[in-house]
Amino acid sequence: MSVAELKERHKVATETVNSLRERLKQKRVQLLDTDVAGYARAQGRTLVTFGPTDLVCCRTLQGHTGKVYSLDWTPEKNRIVSVSQDGRFIVWNALTSQKTHAIKLPCAWVMTCAFAPNGQSVACGGLDSVCSIFNLNSPVDRDGNLPVSRMLSGHKGYVSSCQYVPDEDAHLITGSGDQTCVLWDITTGLRTSVFGGEFQSGHTADVLSVSINGSNSRMFISGSCDSTARLWDTRVASRAVHTYNGHEGDVNAVKFFPDGNRFGTGSDDGTCRLFDIRTGHELQVYYQQSGINEIPHVTSIAFSISGRLLIAGYSNGDCYVWDTLLAQVVLNLGQLQNSHEGRITCLGVSADGSALCTGSWDTNLKIWAFGGIRRVT
Repeated sequence: MSVAELKERHKVATETVNSLRERLKQKRVQLLDTDVAGYARAQGRTLVTFGPTDLVCCRTLQGHTGKVYSLDWTPEKNRIVSVSQDGRFIVWNALTSQKTHAIKLPCAWVMTCAFAPNGQSVACGGLDSVCSIFNLNSPVDRDGNLPVSRMLSGHKGYVSSCQYVPDEDAHLITGSGDQTCVLWDITTGLRTSVFGGEFQSGHTADVLSVSINGSNSRMFISGSCDSTARLWDTRVASRAVHTYNGHEGDVNAVKFFPDGNRFGTGSDDGTCRLFDIRTGHELQVYYQQSGINEIPHVTSIAFSISGRLLIAGYSNGDCYVWDTLLAQVVLNLGQLQNSHEGRITCLGVSADGSALCTGSWDTNLKIWAFGGIRRVT
């Protein structure tokens, strides 16, 4: 078979796949008679009142010399860990803006970080395919660096995301460019379970994000470059519980809704979506018309403590605060005077819901204080 014939067959196959994808999309729309916003409007729900004074930038954390890639809050709310292109992780006191640790990492190409539930350890991962654990109470060497207390080795691709199992300092889940997620026993440094890989129900491209259910820590969600999110049960690694379709680009971010029955996603297709893990249905799409040809990618998402607000960071520097019920933007932090000057790469809400932290390519982190709106229903 000639190259020309192969190209023609590939073209026909691509057109067939796109046609089937569109038919499937239309069928899903027919099966779902409404979305969350439509139902909320029918019930007379009104847009949450929210303005610049309800989410105020109270601190800018300066100390990194490269793009900030990831951040995480401690459960006790007053500390933040961040990692950057400068090859360091920094632990910040969120109340004073002071740095308590500034540690050079074994691999400068770091992509993700997470605090242990007890706040005493930090996990970091990146292009070295290893997740490194640091005990913050360990003595530093003469260069001021912390020794690695445990190296979790086993992935065959970069480590894109990590999260400790809630209320467990000994277990952690990672997502990787090798298309798998792994549950680790930190005490032994061994893999407890591998999700995906040779199993047919696994992702077919790089895993970019993971989120563990706070209400049921045996369940977690993964997002991938294959445009899907998948629900996993740590007791059954051989197959995904469910695969969620709908996105038309890489799923860069996943986050469980506060009640644990739903989760949100953010994608290169410029949309955030809300899914129900019980029915498997897509409940809502969050998309803001930008009026430009190039659609900004959603890089990161988080929910307010009540779930009424969805905060989404974008590649163009915007940071939208969405009303999750009515699917409308109530505030864009990117348009405020003291906003970031580059791509928003990461964000997170403190455990008590009182503050939001955002990280950016501008090398800074910013802490935004919520008003009473965080508990709105």
